[in-house]
Amino acid sequence: MLVGLALFAGSARAAESCPGHFAEGRTPVLANPRLAPNAIPLCFDAFAVLFSGVSRTPLYAAERLTRASVAAARRIDREDAFHDEDRLPVHIRSELGDFVRSGYDRGHMAPAGDMPTAAAQAQSFSLANIVPQDRKANRGIWAAIEESVRRLAMRRGELYVVTGPIFAGRTSEAINGRILVPTQIYKAVYDPARGEAAAYLADNDAAGGWHAVSISALQASAGLDPFPAMPEAARTRAMALPEPREFSRAHGRSDAGEGFDAWIKRELYRILSRLWRDLMRSIF
Repeated sequence: MLVGLALFAGSARAAESCPGHFAEGRTPVLANPRLAPNAIPLCFDAFAVLFSGVSRTPLYAAERLTRASVAAARRIDREDAFHDEDRLPVHIRSELGDFVRSGYDRGHMAPAGDMPTAAAQAQSFSLANIVPQDRKANRGIWAAIEESVRRLAMRRGELYVVTGPIFAGRTSEAINGRILVPTQIYKAVYDPARGEAAAYLADNDAAGGWHAVSISALQASAGLDPFPAMPEAARTRAMALPEPREFSRAHGRSDAGEGFDAWIKRELYRILSRLWRDLMRSIF
């Protein structure tokens, strides 16, 4: 049977509150108490997570994407900086060493590519935002889903997004005997202006399988209501989600309305700025 990582109502014991990351300020409602112990909400600049001390993963990550935030994110160079989350108690948090030789990628729930500032991007590399993810899936179908959602946010203007792991079966694989490995990962998308929503549901394996489901179907399979403030009529009707395709960041900029000449100038400036920084570091 499919069981969602969950607890009764994630925000009930919230130590931190950041309503701006949630549709109408309401946190996702989770219904399965299996992993309720040591569930800790954490706020970041551009996203929020509910971290489980049992699975040692986020139960979900929530974001508000806008046309402006995605455009800003496209101007940020990626700087990988995975790190332990020091706001979590040492005995329940995941650690960098857990992933060494695990065979899994450190998969973001709130993607680094969504982050509108360098500081927000650095926060996205917190292990509180990470699940063990199949390498081929992470770099293939899941990267395509993430980029497709960003492009949808550019077209629509504003989306709320909730991403999280799902576990199937009575037992779950764990890396280093500590961190549970999802069998599936979902990304739920809600357009508040149009009152419509749906979710991508992707298998956490090399086959790259995925399908779109309604929010009602996601609730039934994952035991989670990502958007409790959403109109009831939108729950059973899945909005049309873009077919996941792998796009370059440059392609994404061009489709967002930036001309090719402007993009070339921006890229040259970025490259020259990085060369200048590297030169200064080598001198001083």
